[in-house]
Amino acid sequence: MNMSEQIPVRCVLMRGGTSKGVFLRSGDLPPDPTARDRLLLALFGSPDPRQIDGLGGADILTSKAAVMGPPTRPDADIDYTFGQVSITEPVVDYDINCGNLSAAAGVYAVEEGFVHPTDPVTRVRVHNTNTGKVFVAHVPTRGGAPLVEGDCTIDGVPGTGAEILLDYAGTAGAATGALLPTGRTRDALRVPDLGVVDVTIVDLANLCVFFPASAVGMAGTEGPRELTPRMMNAMVAVKETTAAHLGLAVDGLIPLPVAVAAPVTHTTFLGTTVEAGAVDLLARLVGGRPPMLHKAFPGTAAACTAVAAMLPGSVPAAIARRRSPGRCVIGHPSGEMSVLAEVREDAGGFRVECAAYTRTARRLLEGQAFVRTAALEPVATGAR
Repeated sequence: MNMSEQIPVRCVLMRGGTSKGVFLRSGDLPPDPTARDRLLLALFGSPDPRQIDGLGGADILTSKAAVMGPPTRPDADIDYTFGQVSITEPVVDYDINCGNLSAAAGVYAVEEGFVHPTDPVTRVRVHNTNTGKVFVAHVPTRGGAPLVEGDCTIDGVPGTGAEILLDYAGTAGAATGALLPTGRTRDALRVPDLGVVDVTIVDLANLCVFFPASAVGMAGTEGPRELTPRMMNAMVAVKETTAAHLGLAVDGLIPLPVAVAAPVTHTTFLGTTVEAGAVDLLARLVGGRPPMLHKAFPGTAAACTAVAAMLPGSVPAAIARRRSPGRCVIGHPSGEMSVLAEVREDAGGFRVECAAYTRTARRLLEGQAFVRTAALEPVATGAR
């Protein structure tokens, strides 16, 4: 092998929830952000619709990077930076966190020695640098190592695994400084081509904007094959209008647009059935670059959705059919997801006491990937 034409990059491939990502040590990457992004794009084989010359899987759920390193704040055990690597553009986005890879971040912290394991459950305080917030991953361990086998099931992931509990209660206001950026649980926004749309904007784990699926011409049961370009454009229009309303960049990834609908029995894109009586509400989310319908549901968005459903007067609260206190079950394109949520109202507004969900995660591969040095030469690239 000609080392002048390729360089090795140490990495770990991990699955976290319904996502898969490449985990890298921060010290192994160039300190210059532009050079770092060139390396990540080359590592994933972007931009290319198939990402055939890299590690990307040609899907927003598998074109993800996690940069890990020592904690930069005293209340954390590890730093975790999430990068959404665009498939078709020379861009790496850092303005959101991935709640599925967050489970893998907890496992990684134990396996790589960032935190001392305490069987049977090791508490890992993860500083997500994208949001500047700390979430807690409760990783089941035995003999000082994360467990792999267990009876936890996740719709969208075959089989079962060891249950990892992720709590995002301490992440409110990451993007805007407040759980409710507008100070209200419901706003009316005028959206181009749609008219006035009722929305609820909540900033927890990831900034999200919730709106009735009917407002964008959806039933709320759509899978990837049923989402039409018109529906996609309408969801993006709500997202961009909300971003402008909040003074955020309209071409970023936040707020995540979430269309919600009342439960109905329907078939998922995997061919399974979601019974109307089994879920509290249906939710569909568009994200990534280019935007695509999420084939399952992001963990961070699920935490935010459950909290939004607990807020009196919110769009999700008006639509949801509450089945049990302190829990919200979300119907998504791959099945169902249960989230624990508790919100208390006091003189200062709303306080999130719990926003937790379970995932499974495991290490898939470790070793060296090889990046072509020619791909590291300066090109027109960017990070958002």
